[in-house]
Amino acid sequence: MAGLWVGTAALVAAGRRGRWPPQQLMLSSVLRTLKTFDKILIANRGEIACRVIKTCKKMGIKTVAIHSDVDASSVHVKMADEAVCVGPAPTSKSYLNVDAIMEAIKKTRAQAVHPGYGFLSENKEFARCLAAEDVIFIGPDTHAIQAMGDKIESKLLAKKAEVNTIPGFDGVVKDAEEAVRIAREIGYPVMIKASAGGGGKGMRIAWDDEETRDGFRLSSQEAASSFGDDRLLIEKFIDNPRHIEIQVLGDKHGNALWLNERECSIQRRNQKVVEEAPSIFLDAETRRAMGEQAVALARAVKYSSAGTVEFLVDSKKNFYFLEMNTRLQDPYKSFGLPSIGRLSQYQEPLHLPGVRVDSGIQPGSDISIYYDPMISKLITYGCDRTEALERMADALDNYVIRGVTHNIALLREVIINSRFVKGDISTKFLSDVYPDGFKGHMLTKSEKNQLLAIASSLFVAFQLRAQHFQENSRMPIIKPDIANWELSIKLHDKVHTVVASNSGSAFLVEVDGSKLNVTSTWNLALPLLSVSVDGTQRTVQCLSREAGGNMSIQFLGTVYKVNILTKLAAELNKFMLEKVTEDTSSVLRSPMPGVVVAVSVKPGDTVAEGQEICVIEAMKMQNSMTAGKTGTVKSVHCQAGDTVGEGDLLVELE
Repeated sequence: MAGLWVGTAALVAAGRRGRWPPQQLMLSSVLRTLKTFDKILIANRGEIACRVIKTCKKMGIKTVAIHSDVDASSVHVKMADEAVCVGPAPTSKSYLNVDAIMEAIKKTRAQAVHPGYGFLSENKEFARCLAAEDVIFIGPDTHAIQAMGDKIESKLLAKKAEVNTIPGFDGVVKDAEEAVRIAREIGYPVMIKASAGGGGKGMRIAWDDEETRDGFRLSSQEAASSFGDDRLLIEKFIDNPRHIEIQVLGDKHGNALWLNERECSIQRRNQKVVEEAPSIFLDAETRRAMGEQAVALARAVKYSSAGTVEFLVDSKKNFYFLEMNTRLQDPYKSFGLPSIGRLSQYQEPLHLPGVRVDSGIQPGSDISIYYDPMISKLITYGCDRTEALERMADALDNYVIRGVTHNIALLREVIINSRFVKGDISTKFLSDVYPDGFKGHMLTKSEKNQLLAIASSLFVAFQLRAQHFQENSRMPIIKPDIANWELSIKLHDKVHTVVASNSGSAFLVEVDGSKLNVTSTWNLALPLLSVSVDGTQRTVQCLSREAGGNMSIQFLGTVYKVNILTKLAAELNKFMLEKVTEDTSSVLRSPMPGVVVAVSVKPGDTVAEGQEICVIEAMKMQNSMTAGKTGTVKSVHCQAGDTVGEGDLLVELE
């Protein structure tokens, strides 16, 4: 299941290096007023907790990590000076468990708390609890958290501060029918969103009454699970906008400044996939106007920390306030469904120039169903946008992630897509470019020949290695003196005849009439292999190889499955029986690991195609599972509260 956000990339393409506004010279004076501590508790997990701990170590500050029972061996726990378990895996019982965290603060005598982002970072009650115990909250004041952490209140404040806002209903929506009435008044399409939400959770777009009812139910459940607050609001959905964020910084003396923008328009389910700075869409006038409005909002709430003001920008550069985050900010099935598992191998491309990686995992780490699937951010930068993009593609090719699926293929395709390169993007980019879903890189004829030549060379290299054991010859299965290897390679259901010969580490491969020279060190024990094909350098990964000829190769970011056999073996293979494909029209299987939130049917019920069967929550997102055809429910194999894995049988139809 490719497309997991375990490799979510944040692209920082330096491009035009804009000059800082004059007010940003105040930054040094702001930093001089910061108070330091002897010990800080980090109320978070993953890569953000690791980043905070690294900074504290540089400053000579001791750190305390909190963790759930399933996170006991996590990287952030190992990095911290102390660690305290605050409860079982569900976030409501651990990372959102204020009582347990307050007890951990007392136990460790931490003087301050850094909340990271998400979880309790925008929870005003948590900030109040800390203040009552004279513990410093490393973030904005309580009144700013309350004002900006609540989308309803923040929108009212934005209007008062004369900040452009999206038309919509400013109160709390009580139920699904009221949601329908409000949506009709605003006019479809509308955006249903969690009042206390962020990170794309608790958000749904509705184009009609039925989608509004479903969106209200799923968003409220998702919001309650992620934030402990199921309140929703509704506003006009602006079609084809850009999502652009302005960074702000304020101090306790009434000063505030803006620190330029990040383009965050490439999104999946309202969650950012690629970020870029600066945005190539904004002109100096629009950038300044957005920055000034962001500062006006920060001053209106007497903001005193680093934060992010989010805007939607239409094609005519009209911009509208979306929300303010009182913190610093982040494919094959629906552009990526969550996957769980253990990282059997993990290697970051830090050996390349202009690369930074923020992560909270290591080889052997477990990716569970309970938390956000983003475990790594890849950042590249360069002297201009072209160099930054080239470094990003190279870095993605040099990422090693084994044991779980990932979205590297999607990320790589996005950054080389002609529309992205030109800057012709919006929040609908993925659905516009891949209307039938993302299917991986589409090989050109030249690239296909390169892949087949590399695969052939790998096959022969493996065969030659198999003829030796501890530097001694062994009884060969294939004659060692073969001058030309006649091979049959199946790729995308098409069979290609290939002839390969080698001289040392160099191979001459003839593919469909084209001759290619392939060279490499052929160190088959390494996860990455640098290969030259007619002078073009490629970084590939041989992910798996089976005795029956099946081989999986990661090439240009996408994993390709090929079947390679000698000419004789291919002739004999025609007599092998093929495995019968399962008829899936009458069964519903879980497309991802998760927890069953609700089951809507029982045996004997008649269901229509597209009707909801059950809801599965994975990585804090609600996913509605629907019937693939009209029929009668034969049996139900799950119930609310069950944990299911990818491929588990949920419901059978007659």
